[in-house]
Amino acid sequence: MKPPTLDPKRVVPWSVERVFAVQTAMPERYRAMVDLGAGCGMRHGEILGIAADAIDFESDTLHVVQQLKLSRSKPVFALPKGGKTRDVPLPGPVADALRAHMKQFPPVEITLPWKTPDGPKVTRRLVFMAVGGNHVWRTSLNEESWKPALVAAGVIPEPETKAAGYAAAREHGMHALRHFYASALLDGGESIKAVSEYLGHSNAALTLRIYAHLMPSSQERTRTAIATVYAKAPRSV
Repeated sequence: MKPPTLDPKRVVPWSVERVFAVQTAMPERYRAMVDLGAGCGMRHGEILGIAADAIDFESDTLHVVQQLKLSRSKPVFALPKGGKTRDVPLPGPVADALRAHMKQFPPVEITLPWKTPDGPKVTRRLVFMAVGGNHVWRTSLNEESWKPALVAAGVIPEPETKAAGYAAAREHGMHALRHFYASALLDGGESIKAVSEYLGHSNAALTLRIYAHLMPSSQERTRTAIATVYAKAPRSV
């Protein structure tokens, strides 16, 4: 079997310090978005479209079943990218962050078309809302909250003038949180198959192409495995 071609543009994951520096600099009502990206690997649109009933605190599971996106420049609800829904483990710290967020900012019902502007209307209790009580617009979030947080965290420079605007920061979009999530799982020994499933990729080969360079080498695994065995072995005095 031919191995997957490696992506020439290697992903460089953010450090944990950078993730939390950006989160701290975000407006309070949007900080839990960082938890969902870095702690559950959700895409930008999936975060914007997450509904309260998608969070199962009893089973510690997050049901990623929809996204909020634009269709013909109009906001709509739709299935996640590729039409693929998934269940993701909900870590304790992320669950705590979501509980606190929803207590301070209770979910609000929003009605939008499904898939296309002329699609059937559906109503969801969204977890994240803009200040005015409407759903969050991606472009507004990016320019008014995300990029200022990047500046505060030292990720991108501050604009020289207000008219100049922020520097292009495609590699530092919210997708960077998914890269952080994937790198953390791989570093923790999770299988590429599981990482692919939690990210909602079409197949594990795609995940391997993007993140193969982040996987611990066989030499590292061997050293760790043998060191662990030696640590547990009885020693003669």
